[in-house]
Amino acid sequence: MQNERVRIKKEDKVKVIAGKDRGKIGKVIRVDLKKKRVLVENVNMIKRHLRPGPQHRQGGIVESEGLIHWSNVMVMCSKCVASVRIKMMHLEEGRKVRVCAKCNEILDA
Repeated sequence: MQNERVRIKKEDKVKVIAGKDRGKIGKVIRVDLKKKRVLVENVNMIKRHLRPGPQHRQGGIVESEGLIHWSNVMVMCSKCVASVRIKMMHLEEGRKVRVCAKCNEILDA
């Protein structure tokens, strides 16, 4: 299996570029490296029917976010205010950071 590099991290602002939620913008809640999927807030909302549980859990229909493949999202640049590709750059102190491919703005804090 080919080893892909992950360019999307938790707390990134991303835009969905494919699927039923195309065009929506949200923050990454979780990244699943093995499944190559991300959880984005208010994107891919799914409904789950739950029974009441023994520890005061109320039953009913619960709506939550579902995972989407990370190839279907693009990182948003705060300077360009657009979804952009990312490139990696080495700084003088030896640190490796993610950079916007359009404006060369450093995305890592």
